[in-house]
Amino acid sequence: MAKVVRVRELGGPEVLRFDEIEIGAPGPNEVRIKVEAVGLNRSEAMFRAGRYPTKPALPTLIGYEACGIVEALGEGVTGFEIGQRVSALPMYPLGQYGVWATQAIVPTRCLLPAPEGLSAAEAAAVWMQYMTAFAIIEVGEAGIGDFVIIPAASSSVGLAAIQLANWAGAVSIAATRTSEKAEQLKALGAQHVVATQEVDLVEEVMRISDGKGARIVFDPVQGPYVQTLTSAMAERGILFIYGGLSEQPTPYPHWNMAFKGLSMRGWVASEIWNHPARYKAAQEKILLGLKLGHLKPVIARTFPFEEIVEANRFLESNQQIGKVVVTM
Repeated sequence: MAKVVRVRELGGPEVLRFDEIEIGAPGPNEVRIKVEAVGLNRSEAMFRAGRYPTKPALPTLIGYEACGIVEALGEGVTGFEIGQRVSALPMYPLGQYGVWATQAIVPTRCLLPAPEGLSAAEAAAVWMQYMTAFAIIEVGEAGIGDFVIIPAASSSVGLAAIQLANWAGAVSIAATRTSEKAEQLKALGAQHVVATQEVDLVEEVMRISDGKGARIVFDPVQGPYVQTLTSAMAERGILFIYGGLSEQPTPYPHWNMAFKGLSMRGWVASEIWNHPARYKAAQEKILLGLKLGHLKPVIARTFPFEEIVEANRFLESNQQIGKVVVTM
């Protein structure tokens, strides 16, 4: 019997419930893993609350990023073996499978060998953040001397974006609401930190960039603040919106877009992993960055599985700097 988390009603972290169920054997092109650690994501919190584009069919399993050991192979599985440590990527719709469990069935298309040299917690905290932040490299083509604004910089994806921007030779500008996390963000690689509730973002970015503005903005918040973000941008810059944390309508900042020739586009990591050539190229670069030390997953805090409700509360408190991980 496996211990799993299921959602039976929509709401806050308190609706998460433990069940004991028989996981069974994996089906064709699936494996069963003994889960060692899971990485928590904001999308899972929104899904649990019924505020995510994918709506839960209750009761539902939950969780889609993990590290574990392969226990059983389904029919037709090649490239994996029993006893192998793997990372599970969030490449399936929330609720279709669920890795918040001591054992889980996972499709092989969502698995990669766990990167060498990483702990189980780190291996559960790699792919979502770096594949998401990889937009600034693959599409934004961040390069030497580019200025990159990274709102919600203390999130795992925000820190991944800082690391990738720095590796590319760009100048990372971490945007965070207050200066409380400023020193820690600088210690983790942010070349500049702007506390947006304490100073004027546009003035600070123009000061930092000597009046040029930022060529790339990588924003998970959206909503009305895009007007301010685009005011801080350089001509022909690109604004990525990869999340909806504000849950407010996002206006089109017409005059900034028009006068500067800006681009604004949505982004999700599946844009990479749904295209085999792009997926392979991103994997290779991320693994190289990990090997060379340019990329390093930051774990804010780990919780035991029994405290997964508290782990979710911590995730939604905005206290963390880095990834929240639950270990089995």
